[in-house]
Amino acid sequence: MSAHLPLSNLAAAPLRSDGRKIRAGVLGATGMVGQRLVHLLADHPWFELTEVAASERSSGKTYGEAVHWHLETLVPGAARDLVVKGLDPSLDCDFVFSALDSSVAGPAEEDFARTGYPVVSNSRNHRMDPDVPLLIPEVNAAHLDAIPLQQKNRGYDTGFIVTNPNCSTAGLVLVLKPLADAFGLEKIFVVTLQAISGAGYPGVASMDIQGNVVPFISGEEEKMEAEPQKLLGKWDGSRFVDAGLGLSAHCNRVPVVDGHLECVSIGLKKIASLGEVREALRTFEVDAGLASLPTAVRNPIVVLDEENRPQPRRDVNAGNGMAAVVGRVRECPLLDVKLTLLSHNLPQPHPRCGWRRPPQRRASRRPRLPQRA
Repeated sequence: MSAHLPLSNLAAAPLRSDGRKIRAGVLGATGMVGQRLVHLLADHPWFELTEVAASERSSGKTYGEAVHWHLETLVPGAARDLVVKGLDPSLDCDFVFSALDSSVAGPAEEDFARTGYPVVSNSRNHRMDPDVPLLIPEVNAAHLDAIPLQQKNRGYDTGFIVTNPNCSTAGLVLVLKPLADAFGLEKIFVVTLQAISGAGYPGVASMDIQGNVVPFISGEEEKMEAEPQKLLGKWDGSRFVDAGLGLSAHCNRVPVVDGHLECVSIGLKKIASLGEVREALRTFEVDAGLASLPTAVRNPIVVLDEENRPQPRRDVNAGNGMAAVVGRVRECPLLDVKLTLLSHNLPQPHPRCGWRRPPQRRASRRPRLPQRA
């Protein structure tokens, strides 16, 4: 029996055809984002964590020996005794999450996809590739239709690459989506106040950030101005068509641990009252398929009426960290409406790079791995 069994029909039960949970691997498992993914996968109702991979200096050690654990919990028992592998695409799993550093993520993710692994990437390398979906499931799940063309273009068999956006982009676009649907968008001006955990570990030096604001995050403004164009655009069957928005971003690092706060001014194509804007945000729902995921939020936008909200300390875990919290919706003297939004910047129980259904990996045309004991 092959170690790479096809998955069964996932409409009812997301299990492999042998009745087991879907086997997940994590690339870059010893880093901060990798640790968060390991933590979330350890007791997941659908996935079984079977492989962890990292750099050569960690390869061959157990995960408990290799990782410098920075989360508030203990190293999960399901991961502690796993042997860390290198980045060779021969892992005994059905798909991989990639938390690799951008210095190595590009070719490594391509190698895994070429070998037949679906790759769900948190890295920036392939986000703007013309045949790679940049995905927020609540916003643009239809962009997964690009995968067959990606496979054809790149010569992949069962493998493919899907990416998630920059953390500050994710919260912004989730809030913009219902406004784009209801009124259309023309211009967006955004100023971010981004948490230090977004910089990874050890992050920003304490002497730089304590009692201070750093008005620069390398590459962040460029990502925020480019990624929403793809996320809010369309897949026309052969390419992604940008949304054509006018968008300007200012990004700042602030002394907050978790949660990115964003002050946004928006120009709409249609005239809308503040009540209509609030209603569009408050009533935004995901479809039943996405809502059925284990930790999904049916209404992923929370609208608060208090004049001093949202606040990271009080609101960052709304919807178990999966909701964007919006407040201070008011008229904008330069554009049409302005608001403040807050979103969690770290991977959550259902990461926004996640799936309407788990990814399928059929038996590869390449040599099969030996059956696990």
